[in-house]
Amino acid sequence: MEGKPGSATAAGTVSLGGEVSVNRVGFGAMRLTGEGIWGPPKDRAEAIAVLRRAVELGVNFIDTADSYGPAVSEQIVAEALFPYPKDLVIATKGGWNRPGPRQWTHDASPAHLRKAVEGSLERLRLECIPLYQLHIPDPAVSFEDSVATLAQLKSEGKIRLIGLSNVTQEHIERARRIVPIVSVQNRYSFADREWDYVVDYCQRKAIAFIPWYPLAAGRVAGEVLDQVARAHQATSHQVALAWLLKRSPVTLPIPGTSSVKHLEENVAAAALRLSDSEFENLAVVPQLASARSERALERRASIPTS
Repeated sequence: MEGKPGSATAAGTVSLGGEVSVNRVGFGAMRLTGEGIWGPPKDRAEAIAVLRRAVELGVNFIDTADSYGPAVSEQIVAEALFPYPKDLVIATKGGWNRPGPRQWTHDASPAHLRKAVEGSLERLRLECIPLYQLHIPDPAVSFEDSVATLAQLKSEGKIRLIGLSNVTQEHIERARRIVPIVSVQNRYSFADREWDYVVDYCQRKAIAFIPWYPLAAGRVAGEVLDQVARAHQATSHQVALAWLLKRSPVTLPIPGTSSVKHLEENVAAAALRLSDSEFENLAVVPQLASARSERALERRASIPTS
């Protein structure tokens, strides 16, 4: 059943492992930090207001990570929302560190993941994390060892549900031999379709797919987006989110922002319904962009050099 316009409930719900359902427009809390995803936000009061307004608008899935800040995002989530609403699912991640602005380093070792989970529990003021996601496979650590550690933490009652991020279908299948996987979070949009086959796999297996970076850049993408947006008197970002919602019933977009105004615009996309033709026009953007690039290369190749 569709909810009221302007509310995250308008997009319907998606199940996480058959144990809990959340509204299909969530909130990504990465941007509630300083520049370069480093340090505190410029306006902490606004960051807190964004989270509280998100909950007012029916958002009951919030995605964060220990590396956002680092630690800052989780701390702000707790400051803004604790004690948490009963239906709120907080998802966090570990296994990818933030040593400095715009820097990432791997560490999905069992020892680090245990320490990361304990840190997230403390910062989020939780006894059990509703959804914990391996942020990215670590090339220096056995993937099975990383997943097995999360499975053990689940058995200890410190994690309720387990998800993966930045993974292939092979990773998902290997992880599912160890423990149930309820969600996958990969970069994905109407114009960035590298993980199409993972979306399809997740739909077949009833695994929630959480796309990040939903608004791809590029001239061709922008042209098609603008055309559809004008028809709906909507923003291009709203159209990009609506495409994700129509793509599969298991998609769970998590647009992030540090602005209440932009938050309200993003959540309003839950009620935006694209026609089949609009959906297909957006879906072929990668092919159009590729064809345009090939023609440009051909033109350059035909220009005499002397």
